[in-house]
Amino acid sequence: MNYSFRKATTSEIPAIWDILQQAIARRKRDGSEQWQDGYPNPEVVKKDVDAGHGFVLIEGENIIGYTAVLINDEPEYAKIIGEWLSNYDFVVFHRVAISENHLGKGLSKKILEFIEEFALSNNIYSVKADTNFDNIAMLKIFEKSGYKYCGKVYFRGGERRAFEKVLTKVN
Repeated sequence: MNYSFRKATTSEIPAIWDILQQAIARRKRDGSEQWQDGYPNPEVVKKDVDAGHGFVLIEGENIIGYTAVLINDEPEYAKIIGEWLSNYDFVVFHRVAISENHLGKGLSKKILEFIEEFALSNNIYSVKADTNFDNIAMLKIFEKSGYKYCGKVYFRGGERRAFEKVLTKVN
């Protein structure tokens, strides 16, 4: 399949929210506490898109995945209980979600590959992210994608596991 990854547009917010709602329900079915507190919500998605941080994974003409991608913008990461692998500029991503009817195709890993390309295209060699301790699917994706566990961070009162991948320059 041919996939593309680009900034989301305002008109795509309803499709993005549908995908996130599927992911929220999936987290609940998996027994995870992540995303069970009213976050994320449509306002969060609108803020992502309006700020230019919302990105979509596209197959043909269809939106099949979503994430928010930011540069050097996660204040909680300065309070890590542990230690990052690097202390230079970084890309951070949040809210990775894949459409229900596209699961099992390795698309979350594909989104991470696109995020790494985005980082390199901006001369940034670190990607940082976090997930809930009970989001087994995302923990496995981090492991398969070469992310290293660095410690714990806290969001909205909840403990999260923090990961980083240091990228190498491609000549």
